[in-house]
Amino acid sequence: MLDAHSIPLRGAAGIGVAGNFAGHLEQAGEAADFARVTATEPTAPKGIFPWYLPNRDDFLGCFPLAHGRLELPDAAGDHHLQIEPEVGVVFLVDYRDDRVVGLTPRAAGAFNDCSIRRPGAAKISHKKNWGPASKGLAPLLFPVDDIEPDGALGRLRIASFLRRGDQVYAYGIDSAAADYSYSGSRLVDWLLDRLVHQTGSDDTPLEPVGRHLAEAGRPELLLVGIGATRYTPLGESTYLDDGDESVVVVYDSETSAPDRVEDAVRAGAEDGIPSASVLVQRVAVP
Repeated sequence: MLDAHSIPLRGAAGIGVAGNFAGHLEQAGEAADFARVTATEPTAPKGIFPWYLPNRDDFLGCFPLAHGRLELPDAAGDHHLQIEPEVGVVFLVDYRDDRVVGLTPRAAGAFNDCSIRRPGAAKISHKKNWGPASKGLAPLLFPVDDIEPDGALGRLRIASFLRRGDQVYAYGIDSAAADYSYSGSRLVDWLLDRLVHQTGSDDTPLEPVGRHLAEAGRPELLLVGIGATRYTPLGESTYLDDGDESVVVVYDSETSAPDRVEDAVRAGAEDGIPSASVLVQRVAVP
């Protein structure tokens, strides 16, 4: 396993892929936001969005990643935060002038693209970064040199749980990473296309992410959340609260079965799951 602390993530950019697991956007109440977005093909994700851009002087310039803590927003009232359990992939980025021309995967692991459900938000990014510790990446990652569904991703599964008091609940549906709509070279080619051709507009929630990367100084690394799984009924209807714990596990299915992973989390022994990237974040008021 690779120590995430060895990766200079403060200098990396962070982006996400919207709609790469069938049904997630509908469960999150966000499908209508993309009514005016034309996908490249019916099964394609809807687009990409930024959640961290180094050298920015607005909210996207705040480094949001944390390993053990997830902070509630400062704003008063109902926060409506949901875990977004995903595989996060660290890519090396190649540029030609200000244009991204290559993405090479180097690491993958458990990522929480935690979101505020804000109906009517103009852009996806407005739901993604509300300050320090508003995102999470596991401290241990799988070193990878591909993300093909029959390669590095082929054996991985994604599970997520909510620990509330002395109870543990399945939050996302335990899913195979190979079931992403787009993965491997297909996903990389699509990301490269979107980084060049996605311009965004006032009537969609998308933005010109490729231009943002150029303006951020052409960061050499990119951390991409490649898409959130579907929720369980409880996950779909339950928001995070002070004192909760969010648990996201990306694990080798040839080493552990889904029921063994759930049993370990229920016993508080998730750090002992073999061949796993585990992210545990305690929800807290800043």
